[in-house]
Amino acid sequence: MKFIGIALGAALSAVATAACADVVRHPIPNSTFPIAQAVTVTGNTTTVYVSGQVPPAINKDADPSSPQAYGDTRTQTVGVLNRIKGILEGQGLGMGDVVKMQVFLVHSASAPMDFKAFMEGYTQFFGGSQPNLPARSVVGVAALANPGFLVEIEVIAAKDTNKDSK
Repeated sequence: MKFIGIALGAALSAVATAACADVVRHPIPNSTFPIAQAVTVTGNTTTVYVSGQVPPAINKDADPSSPQAYGDTRTQTVGVLNRIKGILEGQGLGMGDVVKMQVFLVHSASAPMDFKAFMEGYTQFFGGSQPNLPARSVVGVAALANPGFLVEIEVIAAKDTNKDSK
C-alpha cells in the first residue's frame, strides 16, 4: 500500500511539472535588435492566436480609404499594437506573452515601406521597459484590405506561468 502511495505521488508530481509552461526566448547573438532569434514554448500551456489587426481611424473627417484617416506608419503601428494589447488583456495576457509576430507593411516602388517608422512604434511595446521579445517577421505587401491601411499585425501569445509578463 505504501508503494502505491509513493507511485501515485510521483505520478502527480510529474503531471504538475508537465503542466508548467516554460517560455524561453533566445536572443540574437551579439545583437541588441529588439526581437528574439527564436522562442521555445514547452509544457502544457494556453496559446492564443490573435488575428491580423489593422489601425483604428484617428481622423473621422478623412476619407476612410485613405492613409490620412489612420495616420502614418508609426501612428498606425502604435494603434495596431494597442488593439493587440487590449485583446491580449481580455484573455488575461500581456504584450510580454507575445512569442511570435507577423507584420505586414505596405510597400511599392513608388512608396517603399517605412520600416524606421514601424520600429519607432514597435519599440514603444518591445525592447524597453517590456523586455520579453517575440520572434518576428516583417513582410512588404502590395496592399492590405483597405487602401488606407499601411500596417497589419498578427501575433501568437503563450502564457509563461513562471514570470510576470505584463
